Amino acid sequence: MDNSWIDFKAVKAAVSIQMALDHYQINWLQKETGDLVGKCPIHKGDGKRAFRVSLSKNAFNCFSCKAHGNVIDFVAAMENCSVREAALKLKDWFSLTMSESGTVEASVQKKQTARLEQVGERAGENKALAFELKGVDPTHPYLANRGISQEIAERFGVGFFPGKGSMSGRIVFPIHNEKAELVAYAGRCIDDSEPKYKFPAGFHKAQVLFNFHRVLKAVGADRPIVLVEGFFDCMNVEAAGFPAVALMGCSLSAAQEQLLVSDFDRVIVMLDGDEAGRKAAGEISNRLVPRMFVRMVDVGKDKQPDQLSSELLRQLLDFAPLPSVGR
Repeated sequence: MDNSWIDFKAVKAAVSIQMALDHYQINWLQKETGDLVGKCPIHKGDGKRAFRVSLSKNAFNCFSCKAHGNVIDFVAAMENCSVREAALKLKDWFSLTMSESGTVEASVQKKQTARLEQVGERAGENKALAFELKGVDPTHPYLANRGISQEIAERFGVGFFPGKGSMSGRIVFPIHNEKAELVAYAGRCIDDSEPKYKFPAGFHKAQVLFNFHRVLKAVGADRPIVLVEGFFDCMNVEAAGFPAVALMGCSLSAAQEQLLVSDFDRVIVMLDGDEAGRKAAGEISNRLVPRMFVRMVDVGKDKQPDQLSSELLRQLLDFAPLPSVGR
């Protein structure tokens, strides 16, 4: 048993609850006014809105099983262990080192490298799919209502899938790895169905950045790329002529960070304007600053990049857009 001293406050300050969610590959929670809402991963009940995470407060609560608390309490509930054991697990998972006073000591580079190795060992690589969905319709009215033209939908391979399977009746988004291999499809409902976004079982979205393979091919390392949260954000920014990649959420994993810093020198962080997005943008920028040039762009309170016009995006991003020819 590890009897070493551990400072619970320091661990809570170093590890966000989003990082713990990513560790457990909990990717079904839906964003709602700065919170994440969905089925409870602890008691695995059927309540679609029983579990709520406050990213700004770094806390969670389940209205069904009554589990609640901070990131340490969450891990304790998931692992069915004591809070001390949970804190030690977090210390180990995220390579936190404790000083003699019990505070966390870890360089950004060392910690993120260790986390990248752990993510790779735990999750493994996303395997390339041996099939492609057929009959995807890029002209569906839902896309037009979201401001996505047929040209952009076709460029991204996005559209309504009428066929059979888990993505039936959803808008599908092909997801590729950095080698341009198709590794998954995500599906967005076109009504009030839950979950709003569906990812296939076994897919590790923390390993990839949406649209990274296209941006890698289209632009040089010295040109800034735009980092956004969602699929529609990414497509809207690209439609305005700017190279963009999406986190598929509001947290940056170690693997995603490595993709960015390995191939690009500059990034513009443009996340959603809600409380969670603003907080995440600050945290991500602080992590990337030691490794690359970073600029943050404020889209406005409670706004999202997919809601902005091309003209406004050009004003906010303030660098020459790429020509659309050949992209």
